[in-house]
Amino acid sequence: MASDVGQDRVPGLERSCGTVAGDWIKAAPPSPGIERIEAFFTGHGFDPHRHDTYAIGYTVGGVQSFRYRGTSEHSVPGKVFVLHPDELHDGRAGTETGFRYRILYVDPGLVLDALGETGSPLPFVRETVSDNPALRAALVPALDDLDRSLEELQRDQIVVGLADALAAADPSLAARRLVAGHWRAVNEARSLLDAGVETGVASADLEAATGLTRYALARHFRACLGTSPYRYLVLRRLDRARALIRLGTPLAEAAAASGFADQAHMTRHFKKTFGIAPGRWAAITGAAGTRRRLAE
Repeated sequence: MASDVGQDRVPGLERSCGTVAGDWIKAAPPSPGIERIEAFFTGHGFDPHRHDTYAIGYTVGGVQSFRYRGTSEHSVPGKVFVLHPDELHDGRAGTETGFRYRILYVDPGLVLDALGETGSPLPFVRETVSDNPALRAALVPALDDLDRSLEELQRDQIVVGLADALAAADPSLAARRLVAGHWRAVNEARSLLDAGVETGVASADLEAATGLTRYALARHFRACLGTSPYRYLVLRRLDRARALIRLGTPLAEAAAASGFADQAHMTRHFKKTFGIAPGRWAAITGAAGTRRRLAE
């Protein structure tokens, strides 16, 4: 079942665990490389932050406003929005009634795998908010039912549909290609970083494993995954920290177990990545079974 927490009574949305006034986030059962969310916010939602995934969704109610790539964007019900990996953005309500949306966070590696035969780098969609029917059609199967887990074949179908829709929305993609050797090097680096969440990974180790200089690797890593090797490592640490916090692990212990120097170090990166502090995130997602009003 999806995690249903801290929610107002919103018409048409079932609540299995009671209702609590205020902002809320509902998380679907996890799937490798994919995170599915529905959320409601009044007023301020998120501080400026950036993550290493695509964030693709649609507005369900109200006016969803945010700053992205230096401009103010506004999405209303039915509109689709696409945020590229590692791009700074925030989130707020455009009206006093708040806004509600569904969103899919997708690992760029899945998109690259789905486009692998084309040799293309990551697609970049320049129209942030749109009526793009292909993107909408690709999103609906993923976000239509957040209470159920995605079957493996269903997940594969969703990834292919999204990858094709993203590629079609980026007319510059045909002019850009990646060398196969760069793909292999980036995958080697990613494996080392995944294994080094707690201990960290030295630049020399990445050079030895990939056969590239640290600077060439950084360029190719960004072309393939939309972020730098260091940011990728930090995000994997945050993934582990979020999982531990959701289980009720105290923040200081979660920080230590996830490779951060201390709780303050984790909190700084958490806010930069998700736009909210870990304590607030725990409250509105109902970590460890909490069902309490958001306390600033």
